[in-house]
Amino acid sequence: MAVQPEGTPCWADATFADLAGAKRFYGAVLGWTFDEGAEEYGGYSQAYADGKPVAALAPPMPGQEPGPAGWCLYLASPDVAATAAAVRDRGGEVLMGPMEVGDFGSMLLAREPGGTTFGAWQANRHEGFGAYGQPGAFAWAEVYTREPERTDAFFPAVFPYRLKRMADEHIDFKVFQLGDTPVLGRMRMGEEFPPEVPPYINVYFGVADCDAAVAAATGNGGTLLAGPMDTPFGRFASVRDPQGAPFSVIDLSAAQGEMPDLSDDAA
Repeated sequence: MAVQPEGTPCWADATFADLAGAKRFYGAVLGWTFDEGAEEYGGYSQAYADGKPVAALAPPMPGQEPGPAGWCLYLASPDVAATAAAVRDRGGEVLMGPMEVGDFGSMLLAREPGGTTFGAWQANRHEGFGAYGQPGAFAWAEVYTREPERTDAFFPAVFPYRLKRMADEHIDFKVFQLGDTPVLGRMRMGEEFPPEVPPYINVYFGVADCDAAVAAATGNGGTLLAGPMDTPFGRFASVRDPQGAPFSVIDLSAAQGEMPDLSDDAA
């Protein structure tokens, strides 16, 4: 696939203390296969769906204390050094990088003012996701934050996003768009989230059957958090893997109902 426009979600990875266990779980739930992971890159192991690269799993870096498991979403950048400067200028924190990763590309990890961690990826030989939306591949993502005003101000200042509000009186949900294309959601974390749950980016992976994926997840040590439920976007459910990383599965072919209206954000 070609290099994606700036701000497009282009890669996802996660670090697990039990890498072998994570591979068994995601292989069972999403049908992923894995490469062995080069030793020179710390055992970073790429996942494949139908032979196409869709994500990666990795063990903690040597000397690194294992932290809470979680998925990191990377947004495409034509210049990660410039992205790092924009992150700092807009009140964010650069956690790692910018740094080259061999001839694959360059990356950074950052934290936005609302508390969510994300990455930026400047592609070279590795262009990112080899597929979108198909079973096993990235389908969507949402920033979950308790400080939406800070999050809403930050991302459009760092990436060329337009901010849209979903017309739903029951939730505070907005969408970051590139032109007319929605690329990332933003959800306010309400009281249903315990205080100890940090802000995070919820990554959705496509599946052929949402209910079967949930059964595979719970049958392999995962926990059902919400759903399955039918929506205009597809039938989806949110789960937590056995090591604590939340994510969602969605059957995009099972959409039901009318799409909600999106309006220009007045905030």
